[in-house]
Amino acid sequence: MPDQGTEQRKLAAIMFTDMVGYTALSQRNETLALELLEEHRHLLRGLFPRFAGQEIKTMGDGFLVEFASALEAAKCAIEIQRALAQRNLSVPSERQLQVRIGIHIGDVVHRGGDVLGDGVNIASRIEPLAEPGGICISVDVAHQIQHNLEAAVVQVGAAALKNVAVPLEVCRIVLPWEKQGPTRNAEAHIRELSAPAKSTHRLAPALLALVGLAVLGVVGWWAYPHFGKAPSPNAIPQAKTPSTTPSPADTRSVAVLPFAIMSPEREKDEYLSEGITEHLCTVLSQVRGLRVPGRTSCAVFKGKQEDIRKIGEQLNVATVLEGSVQRAGSQLRITAQLINVADGFHLWSETYDRDMTNIFTIQSDVAQQVVAALKLRLGMADTQRLQKQPTENVEAYNCYLQGRFWWNKRTLEALYKAIHQFQAAIALDPNCAVAYAGLADAYALLAYYGSVAPKECFPQAKAAATKAVALDDQLSEGHVSLALVRLMWDWDWRGAESEFGRAIELNPNNSTAHHWYSHYLRIMRRFHDGVAEVRKAQALDPLSSIIGAQLGETLVLAGQYDLAITEYQKNLERDPNFHVTYYLLSRAYSLRGNYPEAIAAARKSCELAPDALFNPVALAVVYAEAGQQAEAKKILDKLIAQSRQAYFPAFQIALLCAASGDNEQALRWLEKAYDERAYRLGYVNAEPLFDRLRTEPRFIAFLRKMGLQP
Repeated sequence: MPDQGTEQRKLAAIMFTDMVGYTALSQRNETLALELLEEHRHLLRGLFPRFAGQEIKTMGDGFLVEFASALEAAKCAIEIQRALAQRNLSVPSERQLQVRIGIHIGDVVHRGGDVLGDGVNIASRIEPLAEPGGICISVDVAHQIQHNLEAAVVQVGAAALKNVAVPLEVCRIVLPWEKQGPTRNAEAHIRELSAPAKSTHRLAPALLALVGLAVLGVVGWWAYPHFGKAPSPNAIPQAKTPSTTPSPADTRSVAVLPFAIMSPEREKDEYLSEGITEHLCTVLSQVRGLRVPGRTSCAVFKGKQEDIRKIGEQLNVATVLEGSVQRAGSQLRITAQLINVADGFHLWSETYDRDMTNIFTIQSDVAQQVVAALKLRLGMADTQRLQKQPTENVEAYNCYLQGRFWWNKRTLEALYKAIHQFQAAIALDPNCAVAYAGLADAYALLAYYGSVAPKECFPQAKAAATKAVALDDQLSEGHVSLALVRLMWDWDWRGAESEFGRAIELNPNNSTAHHWYSHYLRIMRRFHDGVAEVRKAQALDPLSSIIGAQLGETLVLAGQYDLAITEYQKNLERDPNFHVTYYLLSRAYSLRGNYPEAIAAARKSCELAPDALFNPVALAVVYAEAGQQAEAKKILDKLIAQSRQAYFPAFQIALLCAASGDNEQALRWLEKAYDERAYRLGYVNAEPLFDRLRTEPRFIAFLRKMGLQP
């Protein structure tokens, strides 16, 4: 700086900073205010020299700093805001530090140890226009830096500044963790709000609210910032439209999309990608106040380059978490980015290069950064869930992920592979509760698909589910697994309801818990409640084909055939090859008396899944109800013959006998189903095909034997 008695004029970039809320804080708690002021000064003074910034003076809670280059001034401002955002992640709300920054370039005069001139005056007027944690710059600065700064620069409008004759075009730097708000009509708002009669200190919040400047997202922006990172390939910024703008209730919502696989051997690492995605879905869904669509719905977008706004609209979320996984031996690279649906810009992003043994830390960190970015307040239980590891054994976790990968395939071969992987995980870590829950679910689905006798798989499912809950009573998935066993195997109706209630209490966002609880409600003939419960599941997992199909089935049981058909048609629009929808649609058409449509739907189901045991039964039932008894008997005879050679669910044959009007045979096959403890036997209390038996004393006695109310 020149000597005190000399005067020097030159072109310089001037930065003004201001500590947000200092005056108000000093009135409430002077000690804390002074402590934070010193911390703020220490942090900023450590950054100015890195960008050749010359501190001219402090002004209360602000700085006046000179730079030889507008670009260096802008880089320094970004680094200040990044450092403060990172600091704020680890401190309580009352210790948060935010600053506003204004930058202008122009002639300045050094005189008597001070800096004067229009450049200084304009910079001081621009600073209050910045939002807390934001950076406002003059259009002259923008012209200097726009081709050299990686961060985006957005023109806001013309502001009438105090003691400045001509309105000045003002811009702002879009920080990497911000969303870019709309700027339509910004100029008019600025002119109105920057009138001389109004205080400049009141100008900033009102101005920014009206022009839609972004709210700072407090996220983990680590040691290697990527300023101005381009939007994700899925993220195509577009103008807002009312139809896709999330309602206020949905602003704290995030969809976890399947992580892309970047490894050379994609098939080998597919389980790892899906496992990380599912784990993040599960952990985030347990955070109170955060809505997370189910994995099934998010999986619809696997491998697709969809517009991020379209994804947000279909899943009804405000933000999307996506990323990639790449593995080379034991080395793992995971990228993750949180994207704002409204404009496609990143709220937070990070790249992790770690050893496979650190996968738990990475997943926990990603989850915590998402929560921080969405500004959710965590209770102690939420924090513990985010940090909790399913196992300390990485190999066991690897096996668990592969087990869930195969379980989600839902084929007989895949379920056996899932069982093998879950058992391997348990062998490596006998205390891994999630592996026991997965094992229970795999055995239960073997019985559901009808190829394996319940007595061969449900005892194992029960033992595994019981162990999962014993190891971790806070595991929602374990209680869901045990609830299903209580419902479909033990016929312990009160016990099932209790376990479902506990699972939902632990994780209200567990769509599977709501979905499977609706089965209980249907069996109890509480159809209205069942519809409400499955709709809850659908709200949490809106693109799930099985939940959509189950909603239709519940409506059928409630006698709402037209509504059910509408839901089935919606489901087929989303997934035209899901055979279960056609199978259930045939029942709705048949009960309405639309037999040609019912037969067509049943045939389509058989065509799509010829190995599914319940499909030929559905076709035969429709034939019987349509009066085509010969066709129905042909299938019935074939199924009875098949049951003599290999397992075939007796309950399915009982359904067909009831549809054919053979009550005697229907009752006989129901008794066989009772002996084999058939998977869906509880539905005997709700199935319309058995309505003609409801006055039959033997049928009433049968219901009572099962503990059901006639």
